[in-house]
Amino acid sequence: MPPLPALLCCAGQVPYPLALQWQMELVQQRLANPDLPDVLLLLEHPPVYTLGRGASPAYLRSLPLPFPVHTIGRGGEVTHHCPGQVVGYPILNLQRHKPDLHWYLRQLEQVLINVLFSYGIAADRKPGLTGVWVKNTKVAALGIQVKRWITCHGFALNVCPDLTGFEAIVPCGIADYPVGSLAQFKPGLSKDDVQERIREYFGQEFNLQFHSQTYFELGLS
Repeated sequence: MPPLPALLCCAGQVPYPLALQWQMELVQQRLANPDLPDVLLLLEHPPVYTLGRGASPAYLRSLPLPFPVHTIGRGGEVTHHCPGQVVGYPILNLQRHKPDLHWYLRQLEQVLINVLFSYGIAADRKPGLTGVWVKNTKVAALGIQVKRWITCHGFALNVCPDLTGFEAIVPCGIADYPVGSLAQFKPGLSKDDVQERIREYFGQEFNLQFHSQTYFELGLS
């Protein structure tokens, strides 16, 4: 089957509320017209914490938290975004892929596992948990929201961030494994190169052919 056309937007550093607004606009466009192409937003955020719907305050170690906090509609507990991460927000119509949330999460994990393998980094999953680990160190977090099979939110891959912001929380409610970054296992990786490999392997896993656009070309405010 030939790959489906899709849109890619690499937006640099974007304030979290603006990126959330973009996602909601893209979702609403696709709820109104499900034939619109899939989109992958790749970006990073200034330091911020996000809490999934129903997140437990028990996982906030230090109050007040040192950076802004946003409670949002994705699943999962509290996480931290900061420069040095590559954050991906896929806006996909799962009806044209597979309408199965478990399958979708495993596909997202596989994209990142493949990216890391391409750098010679052996990554894996943990049974019963969501995310990607290297040598028992969590390097990628996932959290999604789906409405009528249109996805938003997504994943954050720690390439070379300052990890101190994670000390104020129990990331994703998982206390048994430390949070780390790719810089611990392969120093000197370029975020731009990591983004390009995410584009490549995301396209392979979801059978998409990406065409780059700016947020303005996507019709986002």
